[in-house]
Parts: sequence; C-alpha cells; structure tokens
Amino acid sequence: MAIGSPVSSPLQPRSVELRRVAVNGVELNVALLGEGPAVLLLHGFPHTWQLWTRVMGPLAERHRVIAPDMRGAGASTRAVDGYDAGTLACDAEALLEALGVRSADVVGIDAGTPPAFLLAMRRPDLVRRLVVMESLLGGLPGAEEFLAQGAPWWFGFHAVPGLAETVLTGHEAQYVDWFLGTGSLGEGVDPAVRDAFVRAYTGTDALRCAFSYYRALPTSSEQIAEAVDGGRLTVPTMAVGAHPVGRALERQLRPVADHLVGHVIEECGHIIPLHRPEGLLRLLEPFLAPESGSEPRSAKTPSVPDPDKHR
Repeated sequence: MAIGSPVSSPLQPRSVELRRVAVNGVELNVALLGEGPAVLLLHGFPHTWQLWTRVMGPLAERHRVIAPDMRGAGASTRAVDGYDAGTLACDAEALLEALGVRSADVVGIDAGTPPAFLLAMRRPDLVRRLVVMESLLGGLPGAEEFLAQGAPWWFGFHAVPGLAETVLTGHEAQYVDWFLGTGSLGEGVDPAVRDAFVRAYTGTDALRCAFSYYRALPTSSEQIAEAVDGGRLTVPTMAVGAHPVGRALERQLRPVADHLVGHVIEECGHIIPLHRPEGLLRLLEPFLAPESGSEPRSAKTPSVPDPDKHR
C-alpha cells in the first residue's frame, strides 16, 4: 500500500495536503489536514472530499482530518467494480492502515454512511466513534415512514445499468445543480465547490462510477443485514439528520446500537457539511473530542437549532 507524493489543488483549504494512496486495488485521492487523533470523513453523491471544506479547518485544530475521494469519485480511480458498502469499507480500512492510523473516528454521510457503519461493525478496535448522517442502512427496520411513498425517484433512475449516464452525458452541470440546490433548501453552495463537483461528475465514465453505488445497493443491503444478524454496533455512535431523512437513520440504528445519540439539525438540507457547517460542528466537536472518555447515553436528543438562523 503505497502513499504517493502530495499534489496541489486550487480549491483546497489552507494547508490541506492532497496525496494519492494505493489501497485495495485502487488509488484514492486523499485530503489531509491537521495533527492529532484521526477522523475519517466519507462523502456521498454528487460530492468529492470538498464536501467537507467548511468543517475540515475547525476539526483539524484537534484532529488529523482524512478526507478521501471515494472509489470512482473525484480524482480517485474509476474502478470497474467494488461499489458495494463492504468493499468501500475495506477501502477505508486499508486507507487508515496505509496512513499508519490505529484508531479513528469515522464520519459518513449519504453513500458514505453504509461503509462507515460496516467498518465500525467489523473493526470496533479501529473505529473509536462513529457519526452517520442523512442516509439509510439497507432494509433495516425503522425507515418505514420515510419510505411510505417509495424511495426517492433517482434511486430507480440510477439503478438501471447504462441508462442514466446515457441520458445525462452533456447535461451533468444541470443535474448536479439540482442536487445541490435541493440539498441546500435552495440556498446553493460555494461556486468553487459547485464547479469542482460538476467537473468530478462530467463524462460518461464518471457518471457510470457514481451510479454504480446505486446499482450495488442490493448487495450493500445484504451485507448490512448479515452484519446485524451476526453482531451489534458497540462503538459510541451519533446519527445526524436533516431534510429529508430526519430521524429515519436513528430509528434504524436504535435496535442494533449499544451507545447511540440522535440529532436533527433544523432548517438544514441534505448536504449538512456545506449547508449548516456551524450546526454540524456544534455536534461533532464535543462528540469527537479527543479527551472525551464518557460513553454517550442511549437516548433521543432534541433537535438542534440552526446557529445561522439568527445571525
């Protein structure tokens, strides 16, 4: 597992180092910032590591922040396969090993949540604390209310092999903009980050990789079910919801997690780290505090007011 030399990015936050790290048959583009206990950040769709640009700096004051482009995304290898949650969890585990990390907090959002969950289930010795956001975990009970009208429309569209990339090639910017607008409740995101996302998902092969995550969902769901059948989530865990997932993920985790707290950030869209970074940091910083030795109590926590609302 080789670690390549640093490369530069015009969008990287101050002092961020980008490296290419060879793991599990692919090369991951990885953003690194800060020193201290490690925290691994796993993004979703249509994102890259730059999803975390507004929270990396504050986290890096106490942590070594590790934010990869996941397999097939951004500047990482556009692999033929391996987009199921189990393989992605292996990617994350191998990345930590390649970087010499023996213990890490793991934070996942959207498509980054299932591999983060599986990594914590498989390697509680490696994952100190787990934070998962705005996603569902396969078919685990608890999301029935959220799914009452069926899964979001794009899940079916993305799942048909070859269809979505054929339709969308040449219209990637409009498609990414729709997700960013919806995910920020119409407020939008930093233009530089938006442009980086558009570039990352432009071209038939880039889209094919993105939609492979959806095409692997049946396999990922089976892997999650098997993990739960064989054990419990023993690491301290926090589930964070916004719009539209809310508390559905927390409800899925409640029966299988030994130590769980749940929060909903009010007036916040799906892309929490870009839309309400201050609200997210107010939850992450105390939960991930390196000196924190207490276990979170297993209870529902009230919604968190939006810190930007009264500015």
